[in-house]
Amino acid sequence: MLILRKFAKDKPAVFGSVIVLAIVLVAAFADWLAPYPGDVSASHLLLRLKAPSWEHPFGTDNLGRDIFSRVILGTRGALAIALMVVGSAMVVGVPLGLAGGYYEGLGAEAIMRVTDMFLAVPQLILALALAQLMSPSLESAMLALSLTYWPFFTRIVYSETRRLKASLFIDALQCIGASGPRILFLHVLPNCISPVVVRATIGMGFTILVAAVLGFLGMGATPPAPDWGLAISESRQYLPEAWWFSTFPGLAIFLTVLGFNLLGDGLRDILDPRLRRSR
Repeated sequence: MLILRKFAKDKPAVFGSVIVLAIVLVAAFADWLAPYPGDVSASHLLLRLKAPSWEHPFGTDNLGRDIFSRVILGTRGALAIALMVVGSAMVVGVPLGLAGGYYEGLGAEAIMRVTDMFLAVPQLILALALAQLMSPSLESAMLALSLTYWPFFTRIVYSETRRLKASLFIDALQCIGASGPRILFLHVLPNCISPVVVRATIGMGFTILVAAVLGFLGMGATPPAPDWGLAISESRQYLPEAWWFSTFPGLAIFLTVLGFNLLGDGLRDILDPRLRRSR
């Protein structure tokens, strides 16, 4: 209850959580909320590039499809990408960070040097390079993002593991003969979970943004998928007359990334005891 009261006092975090909750609900009930769910792959050339109206609140695109419906349906794909990428990155990065931080020797050193190599290159540039090697598809974008995001979790968990390794309770566990995997997964990992949760929350928004960039550049989702980045890419040749074509998918990206960032910042302030003591 104390944590909830502290969280409730953080208005930006509450605002972010409301946005994230709304995005999740929209994704869960997209088929019922979208007024024209069939506009995922349909075309209505007589209705192309119509301005926003009561019938089409966000207007229509170059094929006459309802942009409001496509923005709602695109929410599901954006969240699926974020969950798959962040989840797979955690599965790879967290165990590597635990092993690199706890054990000594050539193997641990190799893990961290490879991690540093990935972190030395901006994730977007590396993801673009990897996506370019594969055929344009949603699966290729997810794979490229997963391969470039795991080092962030590895570095965070490595730092926390090195700090905890010097603790007295770790020495006590070693003295009674506890095995390395038991110490890592039952005692070290629970103490590393807070920064991992914060990184995952902020990473959800960043992953959605990078996935939109890949879609915009033609290296992510392909037509007729209701992808936000792809929609902005398709709208370029119709600007500035059809301003609504790019505005509403862009606002969806902005609000989603903003919501996850605000929620992540709020969780960091609550879950990190060092930050709490500094206030």
